[in-house]
Amino acid sequence: MTRAKTLTVLFIIIVLGGGFFLFTRTNHQITIGDKITEVVETVKEAVVEKPEEPIDPDADIAKQKPLANPPKVIKAIYATAWSASSEKKMAHLMDLLTTTELNAIVIDIKDYTGIISYEPDVPLVKEIGAFERRIPKINALIKRLHDNDIYVVARISTFQDSKLPAARPELAATSKSTGTPWKDRNGLLWADTASRAVWDYNISIARDALDRGFDEINFDYIRWPSDGAISDLTWPAYDGVTPKDDVVAQFFRYLRKQLPGAVISADLFGEVTYVRGPTGVGQNLSKSLGSFDVIAPMTYPSHYHPNFRGMDNSAKQPYEVLRYSMSQALDQLAEYTTARYENSRKLLSSNADATASSTPFVPTTETIIEATGGTTFRPWLQDFDMGATYTADMVRAQIRGVEDASFSDPNLRAEVFQNGWMLWDPSNNYTKAALLPE
Repeated sequence: MTRAKTLTVLFIIIVLGGGFFLFTRTNHQITIGDKITEVVETVKEAVVEKPEEPIDPDADIAKQKPLANPPKVIKAIYATAWSASSEKKMAHLMDLLTTTELNAIVIDIKDYTGIISYEPDVPLVKEIGAFERRIPKINALIKRLHDNDIYVVARISTFQDSKLPAARPELAATSKSTGTPWKDRNGLLWADTASRAVWDYNISIARDALDRGFDEINFDYIRWPSDGAISDLTWPAYDGVTPKDDVVAQFFRYLRKQLPGAVISADLFGEVTYVRGPTGVGQNLSKSLGSFDVIAPMTYPSHYHPNFRGMDNSAKQPYEVLRYSMSQALDQLAEYTTARYENSRKLLSSNADATASSTPFVPTTETIIEATGGTTFRPWLQDFDMGATYTADMVRAQIRGVEDASFSDPNLRAEVFQNGWMLWDPSNNYTKAALLPE
């Protein structure tokens, strides 16, 4: 109640008290002055406004909920935490998101150094000082994006992490020669890929992000180290015998079990699309299927090996690289399904039905969905200069390559397993001319 309203109430009380005095007989011996004073003091206590608590300008809003009706096909751009907290940069990104075909954004919440970009409700993160308030109001940011029907993905750089290993050396990839946390050629630390404690740490961060309304968790750096003195590496939790792609696959299955119902995606090297079996960093497409809703191969044309499919410079042939890569990835779905069904038939076969079980299995769209758990593909595309100056036409050529990818078997429906694409530029300056209008 304002001061003016308080004075008005007091005035009315005094007038009423005065009237009471005028119309009361004197032999009743009522002392009106005392009564008025008593009433006024009582009312003042009730109606005088208490000072409001000061508003914290840095306070965030309430936690949000995921989009009720997310897009069926995701078309995303990537943003660092610094971009997400910069109004100038966000104005540029919001313009792209609201005026073009884009409908999603991937935001760093744990970057390649291990820094969490906001203050999460995760005790270990706070204990080891692994967060910086780069995005001071993460809930408000999610709301801003959701209010514009933008799908919001939280990106977590998983095993490349300089914070957790520094604070907990027993969880670090370790140097054989020094016994201290190993550093890659860029001076960055890595957490032990085989450690359940490391897995749980990253899952706790993912849970916090989901609780705040992120629509999806994107896991990156889900592999063994590849750069630096690899021969000097040892891992406290790794037995040294289990194939490395099996260790990574165990982590993938653990993620799925610990995050039931969540939409999760995996960033894998682009070579997994055409390499059958494990890669040097322990990534294996067939062993990733079923654990993730989306596989996101990093199919940047500039990153393919020299003379890839006879190309002088793969960066200059974006359409061919993407169409081939994603077609190969689709065929791996069919091959995986065939292998699973053939193995099952061998286990179930008997002498009586040996003839029937020898009939070749032919996968269908439906059996692929069943075998893979409905895993889809959403590749990362190049929107940065490397190997060539990337023009709008070259960015668009990659998108066409993704859309034109197909199974070798024309009876299989490629579109069922295609979940859009994501543009990557480390500086977050995207080529609007490459995008269709909204």
